[in-house]
Amino acid sequence: MLKRIAAAGTTPARDAHATPPCATHHRRAGRRATFMALLVCAIVVALPLIALAGDPTGAATGGINDVTAAKPGEPTLQEVASELGHTKIAVNFVWLLVAGFLVMFMQAGFALAETGFTRAKNAAHTMAMNFMCYGLGMLGFWICGFALMMGGVGAIAALGGTAPLTAGAEFTINVAGKTLGLFGMKGLFLHGDAYDAGVFGLFLFAMVFMDTAVTIPTGAMAERWKWASFCIYCLFMSMFVYPIFGNWVWGGGWLSQLGTQFGLGHGHVDFAGSSVVHMVGGVAALAGAMVLGPRIGKYTKDGRAVAMPGHHMPMAILGVFILAFGWFGFNAGSTMAGTDLRIAVVATNTMLASAAGAVAAMLVAMAWFGKPDLGLMANGMLAGLVAITAPCAFVNSTGAVIIGLVAGAILVGSVYFVEHKLKIDDPVGAISVHGVNGAWGVISVGLFADGTYGAGLNGVADPVVGLFYGGGAGQLIAEIIGTVTCFVFVFGSFYAFFKVVGALIGNRVPAEVELEGLDLAEVGVLGYPEFQRTSPFAGAFSGGSATQTIPELDEGIASKARASTA
Repeated sequence: MLKRIAAAGTTPARDAHATPPCATHHRRAGRRATFMALLVCAIVVALPLIALAGDPTGAATGGINDVTAAKPGEPTLQEVASELGHTKIAVNFVWLLVAGFLVMFMQAGFALAETGFTRAKNAAHTMAMNFMCYGLGMLGFWICGFALMMGGVGAIAALGGTAPLTAGAEFTINVAGKTLGLFGMKGLFLHGDAYDAGVFGLFLFAMVFMDTAVTIPTGAMAERWKWASFCIYCLFMSMFVYPIFGNWVWGGGWLSQLGTQFGLGHGHVDFAGSSVVHMVGGVAALAGAMVLGPRIGKYTKDGRAVAMPGHHMPMAILGVFILAFGWFGFNAGSTMAGTDLRIAVVATNTMLASAAGAVAAMLVAMAWFGKPDLGLMANGMLAGLVAITAPCAFVNSTGAVIIGLVAGAILVGSVYFVEHKLKIDDPVGAISVHGVNGAWGVISVGLFADGTYGAGLNGVADPVVGLFYGGGAGQLIAEIIGTVTCFVFVFGSFYAFFKVVGALIGNRVPAEVELEGLDLAEVGVLGYPEFQRTSPFAGAFSGGSATQTIPELDEGIASKARASTA
């Protein structure tokens, strides 16, 4: 019995050569996977051979049924014309907005360029100024700046009329029988009938231009500008100074009327902002830097300038390239019409002038200093861009290159003159890039405009023609009048502004803050917290060791300093 039970419970011995069940299962699974992979490949290869119902070329997409009509598919001639007109304006809207987005991105270029050209201990402060001038400037422009600038501009045909901004909304005065516009009066807070698609589109485009002007002085006044003074400046520029001069040139004001009222060409012509944007910003930078004074250590007792190199040239050059990219929106976008094919000429002239400016700055630097200077080459490119901004739509390619070459050469001479002769400390060269070459840009319109574009501009039927193309001196005189007006108005306004602000709250940080860097004291963070910043001046101003990084200005700052050095 026990033997039978044992025999029944015994497992038969497995054949040593038999295939294990698990191996057979894996082989079958592998065959199935291979088959499925081959099937998928066959389907993918065969798909292009199958005729589908799509429209890969787009030729059949859109047609008569897409025209808005009382009877679908049977539009009248009037309905087709209405649809065509709406589509044309829609194309212009898209172009205006995309160009505005490009110009907005230039703010990143300014931030990188200015921060790279300044010292590491002020990196966060310089970035913070470039960041907040966008927000502060935009709100100031929304409150009243846009209304003062464009509130009486009248109908802008490319945007469908902008009916709320009627010409009758311009505040004017009568001088010697001439009616001259001073500022607009419609569009405060974009309120009331300014709640209009065309007006909102124009606001966005005008705002990003304004913000470019606001940010320019942050480079010239970097490394010693008090934050509170900077904030007030942003509002003053965006709400009053920039809009008023902008109105005189672009909003139907008196400088634009020099042609119709006094027979001086087309009046002061500035296609995209050499004077309205760049010279305004550059002259404001000049006034601010003069009132603020040079950085500590910039000049020796005998007046010799001391080099204070920027801390990050790759950052600065990246910023310059971003600016050059955004400039296509700046200049070509100023047609405000994607249906105006002159945008190709404008964009190409912009590109050529930038290259010519960089090359000219390089050649002058090599001849003067024996080596090309990367900072001057970068600023030479920007100088070419600033200079071509006014004439870009009115000149041919040869004129664009000449304007850029002159701009690059002027840039090098101006930087030297401002720093060594005027003794004005401009860490990034903003005065020379934007102020000096902004003036050269509008003057070049009166010289190089070739008479192929601009018919009807500022109410004058003929195209814009400069002195070198037989247009006489009228256009050049109008450009010079606008240039002188810009300097007198902007410099006077900002020199007085900074003097008043200095008396009330001060424009400049204390010496100990400047020596240690403005980052922690002014904006509460360090640009490079992982680096310990040593200063030979720290002990003298704070009573600490030579490696103390932040003086104890108040308890809040001191606690942050202890945390950063712990």
